[in-house]
Amino acid sequence: MRFSPALLACVLASPALAEDTFPATLAGHAFLPAFTMITPPQDAPRDLWVSGKFTGPQRNDAPMSVEGDVGKTYGSHKTGISVPFLGQPVQGMSGFAMNRDEDGSWFTLTDNGFGSKINSPDAMLFFHRMLPDFATGQVIRHETVFLRDPDHKVPFRIANEATDSRHLTGADFDPESIQYLDGEIWIGDEFGPYILRVARDGKIVSVHQTKLDGKVLNGPDTAGVVVPAQPGKQFQVQRSGGYEGMALQPGSNLLWGMLEKPLLAEAGQPEGNFLRVMTFDTAKADWTGDSYRFHLAEGATAIGDFNFIDETRALVIERDNGEGDARHACATDAKDQSQCYPQPAKVKNIVLVDTSSIDAEGYIRRIGHIDLLDIADPEGKALEGMKPVEGNFTFPFFTIEDVARVDDTHIMVANDNNLPYSGGREIGKAANNEFILLSVPELLAAK
Repeated sequence: MRFSPALLACVLASPALAEDTFPATLAGHAFLPAFTMITPPQDAPRDLWVSGKFTGPQRNDAPMSVEGDVGKTYGSHKTGISVPFLGQPVQGMSGFAMNRDEDGSWFTLTDNGFGSKINSPDAMLFFHRMLPDFATGQVIRHETVFLRDPDHKVPFRIANEATDSRHLTGADFDPESIQYLDGEIWIGDEFGPYILRVARDGKIVSVHQTKLDGKVLNGPDTAGVVVPAQPGKQFQVQRSGGYEGMALQPGSNLLWGMLEKPLLAEAGQPEGNFLRVMTFDTAKADWTGDSYRFHLAEGATAIGDFNFIDETRALVIERDNGEGDARHACATDAKDQSQCYPQPAKVKNIVLVDTSSIDAEGYIRRIGHIDLLDIADPEGKALEGMKPVEGNFTFPFFTIEDVARVDDTHIMVANDNNLPYSGGREIGKAANNEFILLSVPELLAAK
């Protein structure tokens, strides 16, 4: 087959075709059990001692009475865990901070609770210090810090407005990305989207609206956006499309906030197959005015995390909306989907980008990636019950939302298990919070 010169130039310029795929080898595997609960602090309202009461069509106060399932799109498989919960679920991890604590533990984040602003008013917001032990396969939770607003820094009414403690919940924010700098925590939220500056003890210091080209960006869940609202006009950020990734750049201490999904153009449709990235100056606590674009690979619909590995290069998780190993995919015409995955995982990548290389249209250069659905495991590091019967190890979860550099040759990756609504590893069983250590020397050395 012969190509015209114009078509050939287009093909050669395609990011998907020009990009290298690097190998990945499993070097460690650990997990936090899906059903891991924590007790609210003593000053929390009694309402928060039972969580998940509003996940159904009406209020439900009977603990452990409604079993979760993955939803019709994914085969309606039950997960074996029921809401409401006694206590607060640690559930899925939604971000790793680049900088670790002095004891080597990782700052990591739990998201808004049960997936939306409406169903999470009794889900408390918190971050953790965790340390996976890849020798034993366990994840140690050193500390959990609950977010609260005693100084009334949040610029809208919160769910616990009338309480003295003013603990924040999933009805207030959806925290999805975290960074640690000079004793403070910075959190990227999806609802606003906002950037939260937080003291080490969980107290809100300040809340910052997002600005692009000098204009405030809103989402359908931003305080003050009144429904019905016209997509692309009253709000530009898609629902669940705020800061899924927010990288901290070494040296400059700029936060690079990357939206999870494409912005909506004025007509209400996505503006393109790319994600906006805006930079925020932590020293000035203000936006720099600079913005960039991250090009999604074919089949990818969103990103999961974003972290620098040096002063210019960074890792980005990009993913589709699939869940489950494709080796157990349902047949196209399968009526019984109880033992198969109707929408299996196909695109789950860790992409290396170079933020010092920006083209004329503002696109950040993609250097290459690893495929999380094709991980070699020659030493049998995968834990029992979480390894495939044959073939390479896979990480086939719907939402993979944590990545960070460990050293010159290793990275660590973890999933958000959306408790109790995601499986991915085993049909009929809620996904655990899995942490994997990957040996990827070629990826980390690529320029």
